[in-house]
Amino acid sequence: MKMIQEQPDLAAYLAADDAVDHGHPLVAETADALWTATGGDPYAYAAVAYEFVRDTVTHSADAGDDRVTWRASDVLDARTGICHAKSHALTALLRARGIPAALCYQRLTEDDGSQPLIHGLVALRLPGSAHWARVDPRGNKPGVDARFTLDHERLAFTVRPELGEVDYPELYAAPHPAALTALRESADRSELWRRLPTAL
Repeated sequence: MKMIQEQPDLAAYLAADDAVDHGHPLVAETADALWTATGGDPYAYAAVAYEFVRDTVTHSADAGDDRVTWRASDVLDARTGICHAKSHALTALLRARGIPAALCYQRLTEDDGSQPLIHGLVALRLPGSAHWARVDPRGNKPGVDARFTLDHERLAFTVRPELGEVDYPELYAAPHPAALTALRESADRSELWRRLPTAL
């Protein structure tokens, strides 16, 4: 799939905002610790940051946690969030060390094509690379085995076009407003499931 930058200037994919708050001390401290542990190598750092978010921040639905987090610093503090929140956290950690990162989305459904929801993931572009690579920090469970790979995708989900599922090609510099509004305005995860967009 050919990915399309929503913003032509790569600097937009290094910026901070309310959700991707990589200037927050907790995000900076986490990034510093991971950077030191990997010897300052951008590839190793990106892989470790991905695994850190995938494995140490629980997906709130898997964990039965009703809290809704959306700001990267809050996700890292609470150590829980849905796919969108975890994507904000990974994006913040990557940008904190100068690695351009974008938010991207899939439309997924149940096996019968019902109950569509927008799923959030991340694309990154390592220094010196001309290509974006998508990774999915959602968190693994039985039937989901996402990995950090740059040469071929190992996402949590492969879209099934016959069910109306979609890989959206746009690379967003900031969270999509429809998804971010649902996260910000939901009191708990049950309300969030009702508010999440079903298409972009």
